[in-house]
Amino acid sequence: MLLAVLWSSSAAPAPAAEISARDAIDQVQAKMVKIYGAGGLQRLEAYQSGMLISAQGHILTVWSHALDTDYISVTLADGRKFEAKLLGADPRLDVAVLKIEAADLPHFELPDAVVVQSGARVLALSNVFGVATGNEPASVQHGTVSVVARLDARRGVFETPYHGPVYVLDLVSNNPGAAGGALVTRRGQLVAMLGKELRNALNNTWLNYAVPIDQLRASTEAIRAGKFVARPEKQPEQKPAHPMDLARLGLVLVPDVLERTPAFVDQVRPGSAAARVGIQPDDLILLVGDHLTQSCKALAAELELIDRYDRVRLTVLRGSELMEVVLEPADEEKQVSP
Repeated sequence: MLLAVLWSSSAAPAPAAEISARDAIDQVQAKMVKIYGAGGLQRLEAYQSGMLISAQGHILTVWSHALDTDYISVTLADGRKFEAKLLGADPRLDVAVLKIEAADLPHFELPDAVVVQSGARVLALSNVFGVATGNEPASVQHGTVSVVARLDARRGVFETPYHGPVYVLDLVSNNPGAAGGALVTRRGQLVAMLGKELRNALNNTWLNYAVPIDQLRASTEAIRAGKFVARPEKQPEQKPAHPMDLARLGLVLVPDVLERTPAFVDQVRPGSAAARVGIQPDDLILLVGDHLTQSCKALAAELELIDRYDRVRLTVLRGSELMEVVLEPADEEKQVSP
């Protein structure tokens, strides 16, 4: 695997053939952002990368632990800092959309993203290792697409919920902080988003890859349209007269001791709706319908918007596998008077 080469303004003058690439880098740099949020256990970094996808401040990035906070900070290429709001995320694709209050920002147009083939020369821009904190430019690496492959070719080897097509790169692009960065052509055309650090479970080698924008576009647009969203704490929705709750589904979550304790399953009541669909202890409940449940409290609040006799659609993470299940009360439960 080739070592990545960082591109900086202090480098020697480029040959004439590469002037267009330098111009492309300048244009792309203005569309990159640095994201700062929550750290975590096991020395997880509290920063990652992102790219502007609208003039109004919509940002495409990866869905990660760093976004699990009410205080997400975004720094633009010109050094301006904003507090960002998490509009929503699709854990099935590891994609999230943030929003800052700004206008007239340089940005990528997702419909204009291009598809490339093996051997294509590309540039990867990101805040790898968090080296840029203000108006410093994002790190730039250049290389080629080694192969276009699918992560589900050997399911279970790579621990990721995403199992679709990826561009495998010959540059060391997927280091801490790089996730959410942009992969572009040497003309600055958007190609893909850099993924998280990913290690082969069989031989401990690391995969350098990016997810094609055409795999993310529909989900990103759905988030911007109000799906896969994180609801505000105060719910304007009318609750049903007899709301659903965890006990009726047969679920017991881990003790809710933190402000945002993740919704891990602690126990499943035998014979319950949860048991019938195979939910197990240590499963993490990510979505109720199309709404994120970033904590035990959020899960309970989301269930309160569902009638106790209705079906409940959950997206659950077990290890690295995402599962969607539909919990339905048994006939005898439906007949129980409230």
